[in-house]
Amino acid sequence: MAIIAAPQRAEMAMFAPGVPRMRADRGLGVRRCGTKVPVVPTSYRIAEAAALLGVSDDTVRRWIDSDRLPAVREAGPTTVDGADLARVATELHAAPQPGATRSSSARNRLTGIVTRVVRDTVMAQVELQAGPFRLVSLMSREAADELGLEPGVRAVATVKATQVSVDVP
Repeated sequence: MAIIAAPQRAEMAMFAPGVPRMRADRGLGVRRCGTKVPVVPTSYRIAEAAALLGVSDDTVRRWIDSDRLPAVREAGPTTVDGADLARVATELHAAPQPGATRSSSARNRLTGIVTRVVRDTVMAQVELQAGPFRLVSLMSREAADELGLEPGVRAVATVKATQVSVDVP
């Protein structure tokens, strides 16, 4: 007769009703209805955080040392939580003056970090901080859910005429 151990709390929570099951091997979460959604990492290495904020790696390290930006220092590289990075991104960059642009070509794709997502039953409003630029995109709630858009997630805004679409890199 084999003795089967009771599942740990984390395992029980993973299969609780309404909680998505995660497939770490494929980077996908599976909803109870069977729809696969991407599992988007929301922690960033120092160099990634610096690139998203438009500052140097050393600046991010100084912010971590001065407790302006919380970080996790475990075995391996230091990482910054995406929600904390989103908070600093919104504090850091004020909106540019109307008509003012930087002297670089964005090539219609702006990589940034999601700072806010407001969902209702049908639509979602997604705010993205891409360097000094704050972008707001309206999309279906289903699209925002499928992309896994939450504050702290890296995303790419693609601008085409009057349309802006948001992708996850």
